[in-house]
Amino acid sequence: MSRRINIVLLTLTILLIVVSCAKKGSITGGPKDETPPVFLKALPPNFSTNFNKKEIRIYFDEYVKLKDAQKQIIVSPPMDPKPTITPLGGADKYIKIKFTDTLLENTTYSINFGESIVDNNEENPYPFFRYVFSTGDLLDSLSIKGTISDAIQKKADSYVTVALYEVDENYSDSLIYKKVPRYVTNTLDSLEFSLHNLKKGKFKLVALKDASNNYMYEPKQDKIAFHQEIITLPEDTAKVFDLKIFKELIDFKAFTPKQTSKNEIIFPYEGKVDSMKIKLVSTIKNKLETRIFPYEEKDSLRYWFRPSIEADSLLFEITNSKKYRDTLTTRFRDMYKDSLVVSAITRSVLSLNKNYEFTASTPLDSINNELIKLTDKDTLDIPFSLTLDTLKNKAELAFERKEQNAYTLQFLPSAIKDYVGNVNDTIQFKFITKKLADYGTIFLTLQNVKEYPVLVQITDEKEKVISEKITNKDEILVFDHLNPAKYLIRLIFDSNKNGIWDTGNFLKGIQPEEVRYFPESIDVRANWEIKQTFVLE
Repeated sequence: MSRRINIVLLTLTILLIVVSCAKKGSITGGPKDETPPVFLKALPPNFSTNFNKKEIRIYFDEYVKLKDAQKQIIVSPPMDPKPTITPLGGADKYIKIKFTDTLLENTTYSINFGESIVDNNEENPYPFFRYVFSTGDLLDSLSIKGTISDAIQKKADSYVTVALYEVDENYSDSLIYKKVPRYVTNTLDSLEFSLHNLKKGKFKLVALKDASNNYMYEPKQDKIAFHQEIITLPEDTAKVFDLKIFKELIDFKAFTPKQTSKNEIIFPYEGKVDSMKIKLVSTIKNKLETRIFPYEEKDSLRYWFRPSIEADSLLFEITNSKKYRDTLTTRFRDMYKDSLVVSAITRSVLSLNKNYEFTASTPLDSINNELIKLTDKDTLDIPFSLTLDTLKNKAELAFERKEQNAYTLQFLPSAIKDYVGNVNDTIQFKFITKKLADYGTIFLTLQNVKEYPVLVQITDEKEKVISEKITNKDEILVFDHLNPAKYLIRLIFDSNKNGIWDTGNFLKGIQPEEVRYFPESIDVRANWEIKQTFVLE
């Protein structure tokens, strides 16, 4: 019995020692692998000439895979179809490139992998590996470099395609819409670019935010930038090119209108509305009165008419400026009449330097001031004046605003009548004003302005315009009633003096109007005045 007890005790002691040792010396994963894969060799060798193979293999010292290959890997000149590059979705000790397109004669090709080559375990990248070969006797060795900036935004997009089109007897600017360029690269997540292994010659330098990734310009969805002059190599290799990328205004086009209610038809369009006019061509019994105004936040016009029409379809003639004319037909049917819904444009806080604004779902036709009542927090009646803008379908209420007050705006029944005869029920809006000390002010002085007029904008950090002023001379610009926040200062050289920023046009060779940003954001605080000087270099 005693011997059995001793054996049990001995066994327990051994187990305790084993457990203790296991805790002290437990196996860990070791230090994290931060070593990128090592390139061993390529078959055929990198920088080969007289290349005539259908396949390339690039070997590494460990298993690698391709990460984000669609964005990272750039083949220049582009091929159609693109070469098959593996492994995709797996790992191997070599990368295989298989060509299905016929290679051009006497041409230097470059396959830039960006940061797509990573090891299989920790995804450590082997950065910016390039495989270069020539189908001729020599490798082209010229190069150019540059930067991308946005024409209007402070920060440009990443992953911008930069292309060179060979300027020869077959070149025209329209090639960018239908043909891939001679050379191509991508900024990846940088704002800089470089093009290598270029041949001697003349080229057009273009950049695209290429949504379809097809190396061709599609104005509806792509941004574009271009260097004004033709580049000559090797003469221009020492230059650093700064391309400002912008969204073009596409050519105007009207689309099939659609009836949305008994008295409204929506006319959608794309492009710039210069002076779009809508003329009813169909013959109807009654003479129509019409009202047309923009559809907020949509590229459409709202076409209202009275009295109602009885017809199966209507034919309209659409014109825009002197260049566009088209006829469009819409199906027509009997529908319910829209109801009147009045809504506030001004939010619950009214700035001390702005009037109160409201709009309606249907065209505002008349407003009876005697059926409107404005009172403050003490229920005292406040005198006001009201202006109706039928072109924008909104009304503006002007009155003497006092700081840190609360207001109630009440519309009694039938105060508002719309275009189709609807009137309102009782409506009430409440809003407040803040203390003057709740706002901040920027006193801005400009120096070294090379040309007036300039449009100066105060924007929030998302670049939404908060306030703007046009100036034609050296003066101090005052931006007041600013809510505490961080703001950006944007200056636009308004070269055509139309009071807005104008974008560029590639085919017309027009660059966008020049924009400058103050380098730092401005921190505006409550009850604070900031005196800021913007020195333009």
